[in-house]
Amino acid sequence: MLTGRKIGVLMGGISSEREVSLRSGSTVFNALKKLGYNAVAIDAASNICEVLKKEKIDIAFLVLHGGWGEDGSIQGLLEVMGIPYTGSDVISSALAMNKSASRKVFLYHEIPAPPFIVVKRSTLNVQRLTDFEMPWVVKPVCEGSSVGVSIARDKGQIESALKNGFSYGNEIIIEKYIEGKEVHIGILNDRALGGVEVKTSLEFYSYEAKYTAGLTEYILPPKIEEAVYMKAKDIALSANRALGCSGATRVDLRIDNDGNPYVLEVNTIPGMTETSLLPKIAKEAGFDFPALVEEILKDAIEREQKRHR
Repeated sequence: MLTGRKIGVLMGGISSEREVSLRSGSTVFNALKKLGYNAVAIDAASNICEVLKKEKIDIAFLVLHGGWGEDGSIQGLLEVMGIPYTGSDVISSALAMNKSASRKVFLYHEIPAPPFIVVKRSTLNVQRLTDFEMPWVVKPVCEGSSVGVSIARDKGQIESALKNGFSYGNEIIIEKYIEGKEVHIGILNDRALGGVEVKTSLEFYSYEAKYTAGLTEYILPPKIEEAVYMKAKDIALSANRALGCSGATRVDLRIDNDGNPYVLEVNTIPGMTETSLLPKIAKEAGFDFPALVEEILKDAIEREQKRHR
C-alpha cells in the first residue's frame, strides 16, 4: 500500500536549523530508499507549493526543523493541498513551537514546568518582573536546537543574554534554571519509548554541544531512580498529549536534585540523523532507524485513513 505512493522528504528550509534539517532529511531519505519506497528529497523553499505539484507527491515526510517547518505553516499548506504528512497537525505544531503558548497549556493541565515569564523587547526592567532567583535561562520564544539560549547566573550577564535572545525575535522567555540532570524522552505514536540523559562538557546542552562530536555524553537509559524515570516518562507523555502532538516527538526535561521532573519543551520534528537523540532512544526500545522511519510514515497514513472514514 505504501511503496506505491510517492513520498516527498521535506528538509532544509530557511530557519536557523537548516543545516541540521538537511542532515536529518538526507538520512531519512536514504532509509526510505533502502526500504524500497518511492521517495524524493525536497529542499523546501518559497516555491515549495510548485515543487510538490510538479513532483506529484502523495505523502510528505517532514524533517524541517524550526521556522515554518515546525510552527504549523508547512502543515497548513499541506492541509490545503490535500497532502497527508508525518507528525503533528497545524495547531499542535504551533503550540509546541511557541514556548509561551505551550507553557500556558502545561500550566492549565498541571504539568510541571520551570517558573517563567515572557518578556517583550519593549520591557524596561526585567528584574522587577521576575519572582524567582537566578540563574535564569533566557531563550527566544520560537526557536529550536537551543538557538539563542543563554544562562544568566548573575546580574552582570543579563544584558548580553537578553541581547542574544532578542536577536531571534521580539519575545523571549526567561525561566528559572533547574539544577540537576537533563533527560529527553522519546515519544512514538502516543507511547513513551524511553529516554536519554545528556551530559555536556559545556555550560549547557547548547547548539554547539548538540552538533559537535565529543562534547556531550549520552547515557541510555538515564542514571536516575526507576521511580523518577517512570514519572519523567509519564509527565512527558502527558505534555505530548496536552499539546495534541502526533507521530514521533521528543520531550526535553530537567530533573532536579530531589527527583522532580520539569518539562522544558516538546519537539514535534526532532533530529533524525542516526546519531540524534530520538533514534538513539528508539534503538534502545527495539526500533532500528529504518523501522523508526517506517513507523512514523505508517502513523501519517493511519491518520489520513481516519479522516476519510
